[in-house]
Amino acid sequence: MRQREIVSIERLDPPNLTQSFVDHIAQIAIAPPASRLAAISGQVALDADGNLVAPGDHAGQARQCFANIRHALAAIGAGPEHILQMRIHVVGHRPELIGPIFEAGREVFAERWPVTASTWVGVETLAMPEWLVEIEALVTVPSSP
Repeated sequence: MRQREIVSIERLDPPNLTQSFVDHIAQIAIAPPASRLAAISGQVALDADGNLVAPGDHAGQARQCFANIRHALAAIGAGPEHILQMRIHVVGHRPELIGPIFEAGREVFAERWPVTASTWVGVETLAMPEWLVEIEALVTVPSSP
């Protein structure tokens, strides 16, 4: 099996922008020169068989969404360090959901949590009423050596 090149995404947090979330996100993420990009469609809390995981539970659904992102990354030979940007859509967002949803991501990615440019969007509903969280990602695709 050939090794994939490790892509270095440049992450910046300029001092004139808030430093409040630097453990979770980067204010700016810059793709390496000549990198290819892949867009991972919004992942919801469905397992490989199409079964809903954690009905009614934002954190449980986020955990499955992040796991699906991890599987999609593996399919293109990438890891969380290759994520350039994430968008997290949350039905019925309220501030107390932030901690549990980020914790769900840290459970999935452990020490490899992708600190990257991110947007959190509170929404009224997603495509199906039982879906509470949807996460999409923009990824730099590692090149083969």
